[in-house]
Parts: sequence; C-alpha cells; structure tokens
Amino acid sequence: MTEEPDLPSVLRDRREKLDKLIQAGVQPYVARFSRTHTSERARALLEGAEEAGPVTVAGRLMTMRGSGGIAFATIQDGAGRIQLVAQRDVLGEAELDRFLKLDPGDLVGATGPVRRTRRGEPSAWISSFTLLSKSLQPLPEKWHGLKDVELRYRRRYVDLIANPEVRDVFIARSRIIAGIRRYFDDHDFLEVETPVLQEIPGGGHAKPFVTHHNALNRDLYLRIALELHLKRLVIGGLERVYEVGRLFRNEGLSPIHNPEFTMLESYQAYADYEDVMRTVEELIPFAAGHAGISPKLSYQGEQVDFTPPYRRVRMVDLVREATGRDLAGLELDEVFENEVQDTLRQPTFVTDYPVEISPLARRRDDDPRFVERFELFVLGREIANAFTELTDPIDQRRRLEEQAAGREAGDEEAHPFDEDFVRALEYGMPPTGGLGIGVDRLVMLLTDSASIRDVILFPLMKPEVS
Repeated sequence: MTEEPDLPSVLRDRREKLDKLIQAGVQPYVARFSRTHTSERARALLEGAEEAGPVTVAGRLMTMRGSGGIAFATIQDGAGRIQLVAQRDVLGEAELDRFLKLDPGDLVGATGPVRRTRRGEPSAWISSFTLLSKSLQPLPEKWHGLKDVELRYRRRYVDLIANPEVRDVFIARSRIIAGIRRYFDDHDFLEVETPVLQEIPGGGHAKPFVTHHNALNRDLYLRIALELHLKRLVIGGLERVYEVGRLFRNEGLSPIHNPEFTMLESYQAYADYEDVMRTVEELIPFAAGHAGISPKLSYQGEQVDFTPPYRRVRMVDLVREATGRDLAGLELDEVFENEVQDTLRQPTFVTDYPVEISPLARRRDDDPRFVERFELFVLGREIANAFTELTDPIDQRRRLEEQAAGREAGDEEAHPFDEDFVRALEYGMPPTGGLGIGVDRLVMLLTDSASIRDVILFPLMKPEVS
C-alpha cells in the first residue's frame, strides 16, 4: 500500500483492510451478485409464517455489533433495512471473525433463512456472506444534524445513504412527475422533446446561458422556456402537446430559485385559459395522488388544500382591495408583487395581467389593456403560469418588436425578436390554451420541503471553500 501519513486514522485503517483483502486473494469489488429478495420482500415473508427462505439479500452495512459467538448487523437497500444475524456455530470462527471486520458503509450480500429474533425483529440468519464493495470512507455518525447543510447537497450520495427521508422525497418527486405524464397521456396529449440549444432564447423573461458551437462557429443559448417550439408544433397540427424538460436561467440562487430547473409546459388547441384552469385543478391532485400524497397537506406548519375549485380573482381587484386604487400596466404588477402576492396562501388563480408584461398572451376583447392570463399562487409563491395564446401574427410582431427595443436599451431579460416564430404564426395557429408549471416548486409544496435544493438531486452550489 502506498503510504499516506496525512490520512486520518479511520481512513488508513480502511485502506489497510483493503490491502489485506487483496493480499489474501479476496476480490473487494465484485462484478456481479444475484439477489433474490429486497429487504422489504424478505421481511414480508414472515407475515403469517415463523420461518421462510432461504433468501439472498444485499445492501449497505449500516450497523454492526457482536457479543460472544453471535453478531447482529443491519443492511440497507433501496427498499429499506433488514437485520443480519451471524452465528459462530453456523459460519465457523474464521468466517464470523471476517464478518465482524466489515465496516459500516461496506456493500454486503448474504444468504440464509428468515425468522424473528427473540425481540421479534425479522432477520436473515446467514449461512454465508460476500463482501461486494469495500467502503473507504466512513459514514457520518450524525449527518442529519450537521450545521453545514450545504455539505448534504454537495455529497448527495451520502445524504441519500444516511437520511431515509431524503430518499423518500426523491421517490415522491419521481412519482409526481410520472403522475403528470400519466394525466396528459390519459387526456390525449403527445409528449414531445424540443431543442435545449437554441439560436434565439425566447418564451420567457430571463437572462440565458451562452455557449459556443465550434463546428458552426456561432454562439447558442441554453433554453429558458419551452413555449415557442411547442407552439410551432400546434401550428403544425399536433393539437395537444406537452413536455417535461430542464430549463436554464442565468440568475441567482435562493430557496425557490436554481439556475437549472424542471418545467412542465402543455398546449391545447381549441382551448382558452378558462379550460387550462380546469386542467390545473385536476392535474395537481392527480399528480399528488399518484405519489400517495393527500390534496390536503401541511407545508412548513401551514395547512394547504389543493381540493378544487380554487379561488379565481382578477389582479386589478386584488390590488384595489389592498390599496383602494385602480391601477394598470407596470405599476399594477409592481404593487401586486410587493403588497398582495404574499397574502395569497391557499391556491388562487390570479387572472388578467397587464399586456406590458405578457407579450405572448391574447388581449382581452373587452379591455385590451389586459390579457387572458393567469398565475396560480400558493403560500405566496407562483406555481403555474398560463395564457390564452396570442395567435394574431400582426399583434405578435408588434409586441416582440417592442420587447426587442427594450433589449436593445439594455434589458437583458426582454424577449429577443424571433422572426421564424412570427412566420409560423402567419401560417395560422388555432385558438390555444398554454400552461407552464414549475415542477420543482410543486414538488417542494407536496413534499413539505423548505428549499428547492431539497428537491433537486444535484443543485448548483457556490464554490467550495478549501
């Protein structure tokens, strides 16, 4: 073994054990192992039976204790935990000694019958075991209590090992997204994929990330939205489409912002924003139920009820109630954001936004200062954004030109002008309702997670200070 005198003693001890295994002809990192049962299924064999098996289980060694001629260990796999019982009378002195030299963190496979201990704990009473992968790093003793919570995000692999509740969140996330897909598939939507690398980063107000394509010798952008390509598909005759995709916005970090995040967008021909509201009211409880989550839940101690129908109220009415003033345009949006938004605790559709901040939405016929748009707010946070889509290419060209002028004046988040998108509209787009939902924020609410970093497996982090 190469001498590494600066290593902490616990790491040196594990490296020495690894060397001894290799010198004894033991392969410490096996290529394959056949498991017959997960921990959960092995434990379930004892429902109505005193003994079952034999079974072969495998997982990460979490605890080990020995007394006399018997040792008790716990292994953890993707389904849970099961206790292993190793006896000198069964394994022999040498094998029991080898078993006791295993370290927490080692991956182990074991075979034996399943029965309960005297304390009633379902256990595998092993007749043989195999070291599958030697762990050279010790598991943290009190990972959940670390003051530096950022270490948990940086080393998510250890976080998942040490904290079962963290794994539960990401299992729930996967099932929520599967539920979203199931809902749209059941309603005859077609799941599609649109470009991540784009010539023009449109569809949202955000500063994009820039990259360079060497072969074409041109700059490209990571997408900030899914919208404009999905609308092109509706124009092309794919009347119901959706995409669950990663977006990238060159913005700061906060408990509800990560520069890389997941968005659902859907577009439905021959629908308006009223139809989309009904979709949202059906979709969220359905996706929650797919993950076994009730629509009536608690988030950070505050009760939230996603049972429809949700409150619907115009932005101007909310601002009037709060301030006594009738506002429009950018001032309306500013006052709403500063004085009203945080008061919206239960699911609320805020409707009819100023046209100045909604360049892709259809104007209201009865008051063209506003557009047919809603955002869903829960606990003061925006969860969904939707429009009756603007299908008039003349009006769209004019609005995008205004946005482009703002961009020329220094607004890096303003929409750039996309000539091809306007050209697509000129071929004719059916009346369409569009929807965007921030998947990460929705998962935060449904899993009672305080930070967006709690629901993204590998969030972007500030540079680690050495």
